[in-house]
Amino acid sequence: MYDLVCIGNFTKDTIVSASGTRVVPGGAFNFGAHAARALGLRTAAVTRLARADDAVVRELESIGVDVRVTYTEESTSLRLEYPSDNPDERSLTVTANAGSFTPGEVAGIDARAAVLGPSFYGEIGLEVIRALLRPDSILAIDVQGYIRRVTDGRLSYSPWAERRDVLPLVTVLKTDAVESRFLTGESDLHRAARILHGEGPREVLITHREGVLVFDGTREYAAPFLPAALVGRSGRGDTCLASYVSRRLVDPPAEAILWAAALTSKKLEADGPYKGDYATVERFVAERYR
Repeated sequence: MYDLVCIGNFTKDTIVSASGTRVVPGGAFNFGAHAARALGLRTAAVTRLARADDAVVRELESIGVDVRVTYTEESTSLRLEYPSDNPDERSLTVTANAGSFTPGEVAGIDARAAVLGPSFYGEIGLEVIRALLRPDSILAIDVQGYIRRVTDGRLSYSPWAERRDVLPLVTVLKTDAVESRFLTGESDLHRAARILHGEGPREVLITHREGVLVFDGTREYAAPFLPAALVGRSGRGDTCLASYVSRRLVDPPAEAILWAAALTSKKLEADGPYKGDYATVERFVAERYR
């Protein structure tokens, strides 16, 4: 029995911003598994990638993550361009695709929580979601992988055909400010959270440039991001979702959101996943969020 399993393709990310161009290992499964391990969870990861990018698997294994890998001809490769200092403003181009998961790739995984982080539509379908369902477990998904489609190499938003089938199965639904507006037509995050909650998920988590909010159907909770410097923009939402779900295994939303905001803030200070320890996050929560 794992505490948490993270599922998604590895991505080789070329990040373009005012600070320059760099290539970093990405993927929601990667950011999420690092966050979960930093918080002390028994963690598994399921991914697809080319053998040439196997270093990310070795790194996760070195910190105690059990990794199940399907090797593909090429890894998913993304180009992320940030035209301003607002991490919600970006354009994405897909240059390679590692393909879709099958139910067999997640068969036999027993975890208290599953975090699904597809990069775009078709990577993790409804049949895989159903294969992961367990009584009393948490199922968390990032909506980006269900409304982003690849057209001529570019990612753009498109209506989510299986929306009514998937959302009632979800414990925690994660979006960002741009995605929530696309899904609901609401630029007001508070109203958008309530609309999305009404479609089935038990909790709705929305990240935005200032921080994160959660609505659980009764109350709304919020916490700011407080990084000393904004460097590692890519992976913000992936880190926040996995951190939140990790703490929800032991804490109520009001407490879990503080840990999620704190760990995400520390991750934002550097490219790649969070590689600090539990004590650093605990101290940051106590000093800045209490």
